[in-house]
Amino acid sequence: MTAKTVKCPKCKNEITVTGNPGEKTQIICPKCSSKGTFTFPQENSEPKTTTDSFTIEVRNLTKKYNNFKAVDDVSFSVKSGEIFGFLGPNGAGKTTTIKSMLGLIYANSGEIKINGFDIKKRSKDAKKYVGYLPEKVAFYDNLTALQNMYFYAEMKNIPKEECRPLIEEMGIGDAVNKKVGKFSKGMQQRLGMARALLGNPPILILDEPSGGLDPRGVALIRNKIREMKDKGSTVFVSSHILAEVQEVCDRVGIIDKGVLVAEDSVSKLSVKLNLKPKLIIELEKISEKIVESVKKVKGVEKVEAIGVMIHITCNQKAKSKIIISVEKAGGDIVNIQTKEPSLEEVFMRFTEG
Repeated sequence: MTAKTVKCPKCKNEITVTGNPGEKTQIICPKCSSKGTFTFPQENSEPKTTTDSFTIEVRNLTKKYNNFKAVDDVSFSVKSGEIFGFLGPNGAGKTTTIKSMLGLIYANSGEIKINGFDIKKRSKDAKKYVGYLPEKVAFYDNLTALQNMYFYAEMKNIPKEECRPLIEEMGIGDAVNKKVGKFSKGMQQRLGMARALLGNPPILILDEPSGGLDPRGVALIRNKIREMKDKGSTVFVSSHILAEVQEVCDRVGIIDKGVLVAEDSVSKLSVKLNLKPKLIIELEKISEKIVESVKKVKGVEKVEAIGVMIHITCNQKAKSKIIISVEKAGGDIVNIQTKEPSLEEVFMRFTEG
């Protein structure tokens, strides 16, 4: 007998249910009276946690198309409960890596484990707890949004009661009975995210989740990714919108021409590249004397005056000396801010040439 906590898809009330592995039980939410079913996972299909707490492990992955190596000996690991960003230029091998991870295409060599299950040997178990949003979402155009969701819920043995609330959460509740063939690209993307969230999966793999979305849709996806992390899910996200990735990801991997060129947090990668933060000082009035005094401070690499703002690239130790030099040169400081190296700078340095 095992106990599981499930969340009502309608009112989000948490309910504890007990049963045996493989048993299906009826649930009635005591708060809103919604009805549903829950199937207890088989014991041998429970997610496995590896000793080093990696949910996704990729080792020496290689995928060839004739003589061209789309992915060349790529290795990385994604920790349990983290948001991992997977970045690279167009054609770098991002989607090929993701499809190999999920066993959707045949990899020439390498080992891939999800939740401790080898994707080649135990594909069904490995993918059972994964929610996947492909780069190009596809649905049955002649079915409505709700009918499509019902179809995929039935395939995954997930209560149909989850479908409508997920569609509404993704901001397309008014189109729930509209045929998907009449959906815009952005609406299809939102529906694709809803499908990926079916069953509240502990692992999300998202390939360009912001594709085709307006700013409001991008913010919705970003907030949903954070929400899933807060629930304990592991999120693997591939995206070309670097600012979005920097805002939500704990670590990133950068792939270029099929080769993984970097894997770490943005701050640590910045240190490896010796990227300096930028100090931005706003003054009441700027003068050549102030600019020249800043240039003479040890540790300053670049000074740029824009209006009443001075943008200074420098090392950490030089900041206080810069402020003193500005004041000594007669500058009246209005505001000071520090801009850390961006993911875009890191990305450009690792993929240049």
